[in-house]
Amino acid sequence: MKNITQMVSGKMKIAGVLLLLTTALTSCLKDNNDDYVAPQSAVISVINASPDSQPVDFYLDQNRANNSAINYGNGLDYLNAFVGKRTATFNQAGTTTKIKSDTMTLVNNGVYTLYLTNLVATPEFVLLKDNIVKPAAGQVSVRFVHVSAGTPNVDLVTSTGTVIASNIAYKSASAFASVAVGKYTLQVRQAGTSTVLATIADKDLAANSVYTVWLQGINGSTDEVKKLMAKTQLNAYFQ
Repeated sequence: MKNITQMVSGKMKIAGVLLLLTTALTSCLKDNNDDYVAPQSAVISVINASPDSQPVDFYLDQNRANNSAINYGNGLDYLNAFVGKRTATFNQAGTTTKIKSDTMTLVNNGVYTLYLTNLVATPEFVLLKDNIVKPAAGQVSVRFVHVSAGTPNVDLVTSTGTVIASNIAYKSASAFASVAVGKYTLQVRQAGTSTVLATIADKDLAANSVYTVWLQGINGSTDEVKKLMAKTQLNAYFQ
């Protein structure tokens, strides 16, 4: 995934789309006085964390959001969406075969991430509100998301013992936590133990940045694709 959000002078710029949350959209709506007004909007990022899925397409209502198929463990950068009740749908890429569809309510200026998780026979959604704020000087913000069905509660810990998130259950997320800028080996451990389930080695956590780490895959699998794996998303950085 590309770098997702950039904050400049208090405004949010979205990679790959033409929207500023505080300014105009690419189209406007006509009101009762025949004036043209920008509709209210939100942004949403999408991640395919369903370990046995084929590549997928993502739709908001009837509109396909992706240009290329979304492979497992990958997703879309934040894209603009009108507010209100929207229908989110994942289809098998290039087909009308529906994997999962459900409604969600988006609020004005809301920032969200939607995960497709669990096996395709029993797919689930995890929709998170991304409360992104600028980290303090010398710090980064890190959130942990557990989207590995069948895996017990987990902790996110650095190899030096700093606990970023603890006892996170499936379909749950931690709050964003402050971590000192630096290079880390991040370990997802079974909660309250030293048992390492997944590792991200030598991860640079850069100043003024906001990250999400998520756990995906099938607990106990030895398949190189489907086994437990931790991945990172750069949600935002500030200048």
